[in-house]
Amino acid sequence: MEVDFEKLCADACKVVKEAAAFIQKEATAFNANRVEVKSFNQLVSYVDETAEKMLVDGLRLLLPGAGFITEESTTASETKWYTWVIDPLDGTTNFIHGLPVYSVSVGLLQNGKPVMGIVYEPNREELFYAWEDSPAFLNSQVIRVSQTAELAHSLLATGFPYYDFDTMQHYLSTLDELMKTTRGMRRMGSAAVDLVYVACGRFDGFFEYGLQPWDVCGGAFIVQQAGGTITEFSGSSNFVFGKTIVAANSTLHIALQQLISKHFMA
Repeated sequence: MEVDFEKLCADACKVVKEAAAFIQKEATAFNANRVEVKSFNQLVSYVDETAEKMLVDGLRLLLPGAGFITEESTTASETKWYTWVIDPLDGTTNFIHGLPVYSVSVGLLQNGKPVMGIVYEPNREELFYAWEDSPAFLNSQVIRVSQTAELAHSLLATGFPYYDFDTMQHYLSTLDELMKTTRGMRRMGSAAVDLVYVACGRFDGFFEYGLQPWDVCGGAFIVQQAGGTITEFSGSSNFVFGKTIVAANSTLHIALQQLISKHFMA
């Protein structure tokens, strides 16, 4: 089936914005008593679930027969030739606590390979998107990763472990070295936001472990289309399903990935 990715992306952006509008409406009077605990520090609310259903229903109409990989399981997970990968509210904990850093993230896989990414940060009304063979965009403007070539001049983002503590000491030793060799570290609380901020040059790099496909699929593709490099900690390219990620421009990525690998693969 031939797909016009540019048109599909434009139509999918509308679906994403509709879900985000619902999220923002609920944010004004959110009821924290309606939060459920899926597992330790894994929270979900009716907002996540309703937004996901809106995304699934809307995207299903745009690409009939596509499969879905979703965080909240409002539809059965099924991988097909085309598969949507959806995080309806990346940064749920921030949302629940009233912190205005969260996003809607959608990626599209073609035979397992990312070919589209959309991340919308509703509080800033910033829409990041890209499709196969396109540049990366922020609200219609082309964006590129930073040109920072040295860790000493870089500002990096990360995500703190919040449920998988098996490699905590490796992570802390990595932080220890990076705190001493960079301009600083930031933790936003939404991997999708971290990734698109790398794509537009606000962050020079990002790394995290314990991730799921819906956390990274959309944002990582946007980084790639913005000229960045994405791998797992090991250097493998299986970052969508590999649970670890390093994102940066191609020069800085080498130094960052090697430093992280030194601590985690020792």
